Amino acid sequence: MEYVVPSLPATTKKITVDVPASKSILARALLLAALSKGAVRIRFGALAEDTRAMLGCLASLGIRTSAEEGAITVYGCGGNIPDRHAELNVMSAGTAARFLPVVLAFCGGDYVLRASAQMEGRPMDILPVLARAGAEIEYLGKPEHYPFRLRSEGIAADRLTVNTDVSTQYASGILLAAGSRKKPLTLSLTGKRTYGSYIAMTLRLLESFHIPYVRTGDEIEVSPQGEAPAEYTVEPDVSCACYFYALSLLCGTEVCVRGVHADTMQGDAKFLHILREKGVRVTDTPRGVVADGRNIPTYNGIDEDMHDFSDQALTVAALALFASSPSIIRNIGHTREQESDRILSIVNNLNALGARSFTDGSDVFIEPAPPYRGTVKTYSDHRVAMGLSLVGLKQGGVAIDDPTCCKKSFEGFFDLLESLTK
Repeated sequence: MEYVVPSLPATTKKITVDVPASKSILARALLLAALSKGAVRIRFGALAEDTRAMLGCLASLGIRTSAEEGAITVYGCGGNIPDRHAELNVMSAGTAARFLPVVLAFCGGDYVLRASAQMEGRPMDILPVLARAGAEIEYLGKPEHYPFRLRSEGIAADRLTVNTDVSTQYASGILLAAGSRKKPLTLSLTGKRTYGSYIAMTLRLLESFHIPYVRTGDEIEVSPQGEAPAEYTVEPDVSCACYFYALSLLCGTEVCVRGVHADTMQGDAKFLHILREKGVRVTDTPRGVVADGRNIPTYNGIDEDMHDFSDQALTVAALALFASSPSIIRNIGHTREQESDRILSIVNNLNALGARSFTDGSDVFIEPAPPYRGTVKTYSDHRVAMGLSLVGLKQGGVAIDDPTCCKKSFEGFFDLLESLTK
């Protein structure tokens, strides 16, 4: 059922919002806690569908958790999976889809892993890496895709190599699993994103969970985990926060997202640098980072390499429609393999709304024009729905064809938009 995005009243000059916990950090914390010895209490904001998928998988593995308001306690297995003959369904959760096969290969056992139809369409390049390392992979459908059966007696290799060009999640999965071993493991990274923001995030989590590592260039040696923390607090999701920070420039407002701070480990904070370049005043306050664009009547186009924070490509595309000159979103070819082909999602939707957009390889070119009224085709991709909803907030007349796809990362997103526009 379509959702028509209401426009933000011109009188709206200040906005304060809450967003869910970072699903990227929370997924890592849940796995590290599950592999730890003892109980870890994880504090967070609202949950999203991806996190529920991860929790469902942990339950299928026999890992016990207990929930309370704003927190989950995970009772770690110390690397010894209670149910070593389990069937899991990662649904559409990309982090679970890539992290869990690695963890299970390291811990050993016999598992069947299934996923949503959308996830079945996404290649899993980590699987041949695990096969080369000694795991047995039986494909139950298309090779190197979900569903599959994984059998392993543990990964004996002391050194693995992963190419980071397609996804750094494969590398992160190995780093998360490595601390559960009884001896060190060295991961060698190749490709263009060996120092990517999500690898940096994973290393920050290793530190928080007392897993020693030494990085020497593109090699990371991970040692067995020490004593896990009794409690860990997850930051708000900066990827979700950026949709609201964008309103500071787009609609000339002041926006505060509670709990987001300048020392965040999340790479999408780079989006705030784009806002700064356009004159938005960005300040860290005790409440959270505030973006103030109330004195910016116009802004020129955006030319940005977004390889390392590509989840905001749709957000930048929305901003580009209202710029005074053309924009270029560079180096996002890897997003063709995400929930949708995001390059085509941008180009097709912007052209349908009345702009002129085209692609050349990994880059997207956008020539601004007053957008016409129309419907955004989400391709069941939450980033498309949330990013391009900004067009409707700015000028009205835009519908989202599948608003429910936002459940993946932000269940109350459109309810929040309604509250802002009343």
